[in-house]
Amino acid sequence: MLDLATTKGRIVSAALRLAGERPWADVTLADIAVAAEVSLVDLRRDFGSKGEILAALVRAVDDEVLARAPRQSSDQSARDALFEVVMRRFDVLAPYKPALKSITETWPADPALLRALAASQAWMLRAAGIRPEGVDGQLRAGGLGAIYSATFRTWLEDDDPGLARTMAALDRRLRRGERTLNTLDEIRSRVCGLASVFTSARKRASDTEPKTAPDTPPASA
Repeated sequence: MLDLATTKGRIVSAALRLAGERPWADVTLADIAVAAEVSLVDLRRDFGSKGEILAALVRAVDDEVLARAPRQSSDQSARDALFEVVMRRFDVLAPYKPALKSITETWPADPALLRALAASQAWMLRAAGIRPEGVDGQLRAGGLGAIYSATFRTWLEDDDPGLARTMAALDRRLRRGERTLNTLDEIRSRVCGLASVFTSARKRASDTEPKTAPDTPPASA
């Protein structure tokens, strides 16, 4: 997944290796540069913070998940498609689980990382054949982000090779999220219906109002 032939790939790989060996909070950019066998100048050309390095990891994982995404069948539900995409993501992340445990203990609120994580949810929706655009898409992306974040923590502690706990937690949260979205869709449909009725009533009332002739100006003396 990480192209070690590139400076960026070596830097991200070195950061993950160090995170697996010591607390992420103790890892410095200088440490990462030494481990990647690059100068600080070379590191700075690509990354301005540890959060930016993690953002690059998020995008690399996105790329790998999208590359592995199968063509969606017409009879597959959105929930089942999302289940496959998220579990595939955990498969991609599996080699880095020790590093990710260290990183999540002091999860950095870096703007670059937060943007990458937000964009990642939209791409995972696309991989599942779900549109992330518009207000509805933003709600789905936000909901998926919450589901993924909670399941990710379960996955970190799940040592079963079959990931039974992770799959059960993901399925449960996806079903709950599906019910919530269905409820929101129903509420929105009712609101839109009421708005349409109100608009139609106002138009009919306007059409039936008696038309009054404009005042005739007085004749000139």
